Amino acid sequence: MERLYHLIKAEQLTPSIVTELLTEAESFNQSLKAGVRHFENLKGVTLCSLFYEESTRTRFSFERAAFLLGATVISTENAAQFSSAAKGESLEHTIKVISGVAQGHLRYADIIILRHPENGAADRAARVSGVPIINAGSGSDEHPTQALLDAYTFEKLLGRLDHFTISFVGDLKFSRVVNSEAFLLSQYPGVKMVFVAPEGLEIRPELKSYLSQKGIEFEEASDIKEVVRESDICYVVRVQKNRIKDKALLLAYQRNRDNFVVTEEVYKISEQKGTFFCHPMPVDGEEQEIRQEIENLPRVKMLEQAGYGVPVRMAILAKVWQTQKI
Repeated sequence: MERLYHLIKAEQLTPSIVTELLTEAESFNQSLKAGVRHFENLKGVTLCSLFYEESTRTRFSFERAAFLLGATVISTENAAQFSSAAKGESLEHTIKVISGVAQGHLRYADIIILRHPENGAADRAARVSGVPIINAGSGSDEHPTQALLDAYTFEKLLGRLDHFTISFVGDLKFSRVVNSEAFLLSQYPGVKMVFVAPEGLEIRPELKSYLSQKGIEFEEASDIKEVVRESDICYVVRVQKNRIKDKALLLAYQRNRDNFVVTEEVYKISEQKGTFFCHPMPVDGEEQEIRQEIENLPRVKMLEQAGYGVPVRMAILAKVWQTQKI
């Protein structure tokens, strides 16, 4: 059994760990479906949900997962404003206090779920923490638990994690989800990746270099309609308006947004292939990357995808706590 103490980067999720976690997630999923609501994997454990940045699905699914596993949850919904960070405290000091590095028996929490707007924040936290850190999104660099629940979604839809084509569409430069997703899927044979992005929001050079070094087949395009016929999964992400400093990039996207959204036309083009459409959410109400008129059609899977966050994060928490006890 491979250990998983901190979960900081998708590269930690080897195929054997992914298989173990997805198998456990499916077990939890089936138990929940059967009406089971009480598990004891985390009985007596306190989880800290420490979010410096806004969240709905990630935060709530982690907290729901913790409650189902028997844990107690302490949390803040906006640590940047409602914690001592507002008084100038460093992330390192906050983590040291919560994790009880001075007196382990007096720690505030046994596991910390961290979301932070800065790249590398989860790494910094892990270096000083006395308890496991799980990265729930750090800046624009990583979101490994989202990548894992997406892998669970793909396996449910396709029955496999190898030999398929996935198209990533939208703002790929600032999407931490796409980063983590590409790292995870690069470990599986026969996965072809297509990156469809507006000018200036293409995947970062370092990700291209990584995929090239790994020998992963990938290509770039500028219109979803060019690639959807060949895609098993079309993974759409919103434009990260909160991270884009150059407003010209946003205006350029908006002038050509029909090249990067799922419309009735795109859905019809994909019928023969049977493409599934996924989205990590939230969908931008103004940009409508997945148009409202098609969001409830059978091959649009973003709501099921969001629901899978509960059993997958149950599996992650159970695994991390099991490792911590070894």
